Amino acid sequence: MSAFFIIDTHVVVAGLLASHVESPVARILDGMLSARFACVVSEALLAEYRAVLLLPKLCKLHGLSEPDVDIILTDIARHAIVLTLSNDAKVTSSAPDPGDQFLWNLLHARADLVLVTGDKLLLADVAMQQRVISPQAFIAQLTH
Repeated sequence: MSAFFIIDTHVVVAGLLASHVESPVARILDGMLSARFACVVSEALLAEYRAVLLLPKLCKLHGLSEPDVDIILTDIARHAIVLTLSNDAKVTSSAPDPGDQFLWNLLHARADLVLVTGDKLLLADVAMQQRVISPQAFIAQLTH
């Protein structure tokens, strides 16, 4: 079974701010924008990408306008599988970080999904060890 990848918001932001194009996070963002791997998003995840990328402090760092951010997000969505989660779907597991519950719900939507994140709480979850990986592990997996 091949995997589909959910990319955490912090990875997208770090990819946009990366100063080195060969860094794992920059390569992941580039891969999302060029459909180099199967990426999965939800409306909630796209909304979080947008909200975070438009934070004034981050706007100063990346220098993108709101329309520029929307173009990037449209390109990500164009190349991704957009999953719609049912409101009555029952998730039996709480996210280690309550602020990431929507990511956990998305991860639990299908058995072939893998979350790429730098969040230490999510990476440390023993029950999801094979389904939550770091950006470095993801790039290593792509190149082998």
